[in-house]
Amino acid sequence: MSLEKENNAPEPEALKPETPKKENSTGSKPVIIYIMILFIAAFLLMALSFLMHQRSNTEALGDLQNSVSAMQEVQSYQDKIIELQEELAAAEDALEAQEKAADEALAAQQEELDRQNKVLEAMTDLYRLQQAYSNKDYDSCQDMIQRMETSGSIDYLPKEITVDSSVTAPYERYTQFKKAVTAILALGD
Repeated sequence: MSLEKENNAPEPEALKPETPKKENSTGSKPVIIYIMILFIAAFLLMALSFLMHQRSNTEALGDLQNSVSAMQEVQSYQDKIIELQEELAAAEDALEAQEKAADEALAAQQEELDRQNKVLEAMTDLYRLQQAYSNKDYDSCQDMIQRMETSGSIDYLPKEITVDSSVTAPYERYTQFKKAVTAILALGD
């Protein structure tokens, strides 16, 4: 019996430590499970937060891309506007140059027309001088010569004839009339 008691005695001691171990492991299991549930919940919340943040970033990125495409469109319109303004400026410069050239050509034509009118006036005066000389109205001839010299129309009489060399040039004819009228009036006095 003493052996049995000794054999029996260690058994309760061996059992005693096992029992508290069971209680300890069973008592700590709910805490571990609770901690695991908290970690899983935290992980799920982080995953949910990540997905929501990702969705928000995707929307922001879409808005940003829309904004960038709108800015690119605005930039292309601005480039077209600048190009059209440059074309307009070039066209205005060309128009201004053409207007200037037209004004210069018109001024040259007007100058030529004025010169031709003075030539016509001088030739008309020469014709009147010739008519007065033919009519032997030497006083009118003298008045015509003075008026032609005063007005400067004798400067516009052609000095040469290029078409027919047998025709006397108008300036030379004027000089002949002047000498003849001066000689006739000198003899008459």
